[in-house]
Amino acid sequence: MAKKEVKLDPDDGLNVSEVGPWATEKHARVRQYIEISSATRKKYIPPPAWHAGAAYIELFSGPGRSLINGTKRIIDGSPLVAYRAAQQTVPFTEMHLNDLDPSNSAAVEKRLRALRGEPVCYSAPADVAVDKIVAALNPSGLHFAFLDPYNLEGLSFEIIRKLSKLKVDMLIHVSVQDLQRNLDEYSKQGGVFDTFAPGWKGHVNQKQAIASFRAALMKYWIDEICKLGTTPAKGVELIVGSKRQRLYWLVFVSGHSLGRKLWEAIRDPMRQTTMDL
Repeated sequence: MAKKEVKLDPDDGLNVSEVGPWATEKHARVRQYIEISSATRKKYIPPPAWHAGAAYIELFSGPGRSLINGTKRIIDGSPLVAYRAAQQTVPFTEMHLNDLDPSNSAAVEKRLRALRGEPVCYSAPADVAVDKIVAALNPSGLHFAFLDPYNLEGLSFEIIRKLSKLKVDMLIHVSVQDLQRNLDEYSKQGGVFDTFAPGWKGHVNQKQAIASFRAALMKYWIDEICKLGTTPAKGVELIVGSKRQRLYWLVFVSGHSLGRKLWEAIRDPMRQTTMDL
């Protein structure tokens, strides 16, 4: 098998990931939420010493810069977008970033340090890194996690369960395209759906039409998240491709009503779908 070509950013010589043009829409929501929540975040920033901090968390960070497929345009990845947005408003007290690929982890750390950032970077499976991150943070702080896995397989429900031990807002990317394309494979015994939504088979009829199955699976997933003491916003932002194909949902989850109110203020109502999906 031919080795995959590593793409580099000519500006710094570090590797870049490859993304679709719609990645900028995800990044816009990350930036806007960091900006609109800055006043609330400020209340958790020391001094005084008893303030518990406000951290930014990513478990699938990538290298920090990305090449848009089919172009020569290189853009900031979400960790750099988040860092710049916070620096212009209220900086995070910590940034915890993870990527399974050590070269990605090294690249994003180097890029952020060049901007005077001080990230804590990991290179481990997401369900391992999340344990280290949760242990490192004050559960009384106000944290923000962007979960942007490469596919549905990476989005283990245990990650959400573990993060919910913190006071944390989460913006979660759920791949509609991956769900549809691999529906049969993912629904097998011990498959991806068992990791994504444990116990789903007892609540979702597998014999219904694909669209109904997808909606039922997501409703079950949402209901399980609610049992953790945190609540998804009612409006889910649907991102579509150039051919109007459904690509992914952005699901915002927060344990407090203010977070959900802020999300409602920034999401694009033209891209809204409700939880009937």
